[in-house]
Amino acid sequence: MKLPATFENLIEDATKLNLYKKLVSQLNKDFLYANIDLDFDEDILPTSLKLLLQDTIYRLIQEKFTEYLNLLYIIDVPEHQIKALDGNDALQLSENVSFLILKREWQKVWFRHQYS
Repeated sequence: MKLPATFENLIEDATKLNLYKKLVSQLNKDFLYANIDLDFDEDILPTSLKLLLQDTIYRLIQEKFTEYLNLLYIIDVPEHQIKALDGNDALQLSENVSFLILKREWQKVWFRHQYS
């Protein structure tokens, strides 16, 4: 599996394979497991999904860091990828982390689709 390089590529792949709603559903499931009150509507526009996710990650980094770390653990974002990010700008960090989260969730959905 070749992972998408950008958010747009990820959404394009998910839409092409009719897996966008499953991606949103997987996000909702993992946020619920992490006990974070965020529930995306199944029909949310990709741009809205991106902005809402980034805003949530930004708030978690700023206000609830333990919950943020727990979310990363539950979603299973590789630690080395998080450590490789520049943490000086929290806004940029939240954007990058959001993309890493979406990539990991996309992997889960894609593998489940391919091998079920």
